[in-house]
Amino acid sequence: MKNLSVAYRLRDRKPGEKGLDWPTRKRIAFGAAHGLEYLHEYCNPKIIHRDLKAANILLDDDFEPVLGDFGLAKLVDTKATHVTTQVRGTMGHIAPEYLSTGKSSEKTDVFGYGITLLELVTGQRAIDLARLEEEEDVLLLDHIKKLQRENRLDDIVDGNMKTYDEKEVGTVIQGVDLAERWAEWEQLEDLRSREFSLLPHPFAWAEESTHDQVAIQLSKAR
Repeated sequence: MKNLSVAYRLRDRKPGEKGLDWPTRKRIAFGAAHGLEYLHEYCNPKIIHRDLKAANILLDDDFEPVLGDFGLAKLVDTKATHVTTQVRGTMGHIAPEYLSTGKSSEKTDVFGYGITLLELVTGQRAIDLARLEEEEDVLLLDHIKKLQRENRLDDIVDGNMKTYDEKEVGTVIQGVDLAERWAEWEQLEDLRSREFSLLPHPFAWAEESTHDQVAIQLSKAR
């Protein structure tokens, strides 16, 4: 891709190269969401990306986002709720439940997407050991929670963004509640599992996918 990745434009671009203003970052956020929707809802078998992050969102000539790097992706039967695998992904983007159980689903992608939103707002990495020099929070999620509790919005937003909509940014960083919401999702998932177990023909939990991975041509929403 001509404009490389979102991570490059946020943190690694060379002097004089174009950065990402707030409208562009919003467009990237929506585009990545449409891409995940396509993988989760319109592919059969559905695809779990398992490594969604700013470095894996590529930018075309017009800075339109395209999901990339499907090296860790899994194909999942649409009737299954998850696949059980050895944990794969990038620290800081991996959902708590996936770390503890090895069970990945579209919800693990949603968690990674939430962390990616924080990358878009802050311009920072999901995990950064350099923060240890000033605080204990190496995870971006924990760092943002701390700043949000202290009502330090200006310290949250990427200093390279000269202008932005405070209300819109405030809405995006509500993603810092991901860990708490994850517990709610798990309770709902347990309830659904019990309901399905009462059906005449209960389905089996999916294990490691046996489908061969093939190249898939994505259309429009990517």
